[in-house]
Amino acid sequence: MAEYQDREHYIPLRKSDLVTLLARDNKLSAAERDPFRQFCKLVASVWHFEYYETLDRLKDAFAPFDPDSTCKPLDPVAREDRPPKMDRLFEEFVGLMARANFQRLSRKDVEAAIEGGASDWGINMNVDWDVFERMEVFVRGDVKTKRTKRGAIFFWRKETKEVETYQRLVLLLKLRKHKRLPDSIDTNAVFLKMFKDIPKLDLEMVLPGTTLQMPWSQQGKLGVSLLGTFGWGIYKVFDQLWAGIKVLLGATLDAAATGFSALWGPFLLLGGYAYKQYAGYQNTKKTYSKMLAESLYFQNLDNNGGVITQVVDEAEEQECRETILAYFYLWKYAPPQGWNAGQLDDYIEMELEAKLGMKVDFEVDDAIAKLEKLGIVEKKGDNYVAVGIDKALELLDYRWDNYFQYNVGGSEPVVTSSVLPGQQKTGTKNPWA
Repeated sequence: MAEYQDREHYIPLRKSDLVTLLARDNKLSAAERDPFRQFCKLVASVWHFEYYETLDRLKDAFAPFDPDSTCKPLDPVAREDRPPKMDRLFEEFVGLMARANFQRLSRKDVEAAIEGGASDWGINMNVDWDVFERMEVFVRGDVKTKRTKRGAIFFWRKETKEVETYQRLVLLLKLRKHKRLPDSIDTNAVFLKMFKDIPKLDLEMVLPGTTLQMPWSQQGKLGVSLLGTFGWGIYKVFDQLWAGIKVLLGATLDAAATGFSALWGPFLLLGGYAYKQYAGYQNTKKTYSKMLAESLYFQNLDNNGGVITQVVDEAEEQECRETILAYFYLWKYAPPQGWNAGQLDDYIEMELEAKLGMKVDFEVDDAIAKLEKLGIVEKKGDNYVAVGIDKALELLDYRWDNYFQYNVGGSEPVVTSSVLPGQQKTGTKNPWA
């Protein structure tokens, strides 16, 4: 079983596209295609039901800390109960992100990513880590993307550069009172943010409580101009002062007063130029702040409760992909004695790369655990053998029909059918009996 350092577990393929791809496989006979599609519908339904419970649980955990909530709580959380409830929220969310195949970054990872300054498309920001009481950072899709920019000298030409980028970035934040944060920020809340296509070097742009760091080119330009003007002003001050002293020693009192009054000119000129430089600096800051706002406007995907819904949906889809892939290749490609985990892992990775050009580190242990949970695989020694498609449909149908059992011992069922659209009823007897 190959292990890769440069591959991720995430399978970047929509569930429906995966089903279509496998249904076209030459190993499937015409009579097996429809049952296989029904199998995929049942798998999707089972995982959707189970992730619905996950979604409800996370929404309940997030509710006391949701900065966007418009609902009045029936039983407000007491101050002393908030820390353990927040611990539970963070723990639940970290587990969800793992199931959605996100990588969790430590503070050292974040610092290492941003230590090179800003990219050509970003803005260098200064981060004060004291702003955060708790922070979790998750990324997925560590890739190199191509971006274009105009040349520094030949500005009419466009240059293409490769940029190390996170395709998805999720932040889970609890802030504390800090001078860098406006008073309007609710520091009792927990904030969730999701972004797309963030260059690694620009990760600090999406963190709250950061301050703009002027690029070295702008700092140098302003600094040289200010130093030059200041030096010239000092020279003129001393020049006029010396002229006044000479007049005072060798001329009339009126002439001396005229010489000293000339001192105000350089001071006023110096003050005026200093204000001009300050105004220029503020305008440059506004320009970079506008760039920051525009960049985040187009790269922000979701906020707070919406992030939970989106990540739960992605985790559910990932569970479906892994389950369908593992079952299909064990069912149609493995020999009668089955495959061990390593053989299944290598074959699926080889197929995804050959058919779709996807280099994926398939999470085979997790996939096999799903098949075992659903009862659609049998273990024989170190090998795994998939049950036939008819048996798999029967097992999944029984599981679906028995999520709720309110009619046990009753005369007539309240719900007459739980058949999925287009699915033929296979019966509700216990297939394990």
